[in-house]
Amino acid sequence: MDNIIIGDSKKVLELKFLIEKVATSESTVLVLGETGTGKELVAQALHKSSKRKGSFIPVNCAAIPAELLESELFGHEKGAFTGAEKSRIGRFEMSSGGTLFLDEIGDISLSLQAKLLRALENKSIQKVGGGKEIALDLRMVCATHQDLEKKVSEGTFRADLYYRINVFPINVPTLAERNEDIPMLMEYMLKNLKKNEKKLPEFSNDAVEVLRRHLWPGNIRELKNVLERAYILFSDKKIEKNHVLENLIRLKAPTSKEEQEALWDATQELESIENNNFNETKKSSSPLPHPKHYADWFDFFENIDLRVYLRDVEVVLIESALKKSDGVVSKASDLLKINRTTLIEKMKKLQIN
Repeated sequence: MDNIIIGDSKKVLELKFLIEKVATSESTVLVLGETGTGKELVAQALHKSSKRKGSFIPVNCAAIPAELLESELFGHEKGAFTGAEKSRIGRFEMSSGGTLFLDEIGDISLSLQAKLLRALENKSIQKVGGGKEIALDLRMVCATHQDLEKKVSEGTFRADLYYRINVFPINVPTLAERNEDIPMLMEYMLKNLKKNEKKLPEFSNDAVEVLRRHLWPGNIRELKNVLERAYILFSDKKIEKNHVLENLIRLKAPTSKEEQEALWDATQELESIENNNFNETKKSSSPLPHPKHYADWFDFFENIDLRVYLRDVEVVLIESALKKSDGVVSKASDLLKINRTTLIEKMKKLQIN
């Protein structure tokens, strides 16, 4: 397992302990964690530590079009639909004797959720367009970054399926929660990046400390990207603190949707290190980070474009409010506590559809 889950921090040791405890059982496991934390690695470790000799079959439910996912999972018979020129087995059958890993389980449709529940309870499936029951012998591991309990209360995820897959939940820590593992992760990732005669870059202690103190909204995936940039830009050189700040950590002007989401995730994460000496106004929902949390940013970053930063936070909040209110501007303005006309003007100014 140590070559799959890298690290020896308290959080990682607790994670490995849980994996070892549940691996030899047949219980369904639900892996929970933010995007980029390594949920699939946890599923792989569960499979490797189990007694199962079959294959580990991963499926990203969010990456497969909804109309094709049922056939992808259960397979189909010849003529089941237009283009089905021959019979095909699905991921369930491929996982026979092994482990089926369903990532982003929260994204599947309600109709497919019902069929998935039936497969779990009956330990059998039917191919699309078929009537024959096919017995299953597999271990199922599911994963999500979403709040499934909230989706259950909203009616977008079946309660019976949630309780069926949530037999043994495992929470994967964020990289910020296990930042003492960063030097070990860096060594492992850099060795895996080396594919030619180029020498690996060397990080100074100050540079490593900057990386260790970074919030890592993209988690392990973001760290891997940073190290890949370092390998390209600073091969066989020593990387200092200023190199990290100027070339590797992307703080300024995030423009893509993914980067904007990562930016807002970072501000949310600041709330988790809240200083108890400051009195904050609490809401019944997620509290906002206290502005004092930003006070030490200049200990690690040479400058911040405040105008761009605040603009991007505004974009993320408005898009989030619109998504939460299903695109209804009046509801979104209520969430943001601004006038509807003000929100419309901001949307035009910021080019938000």
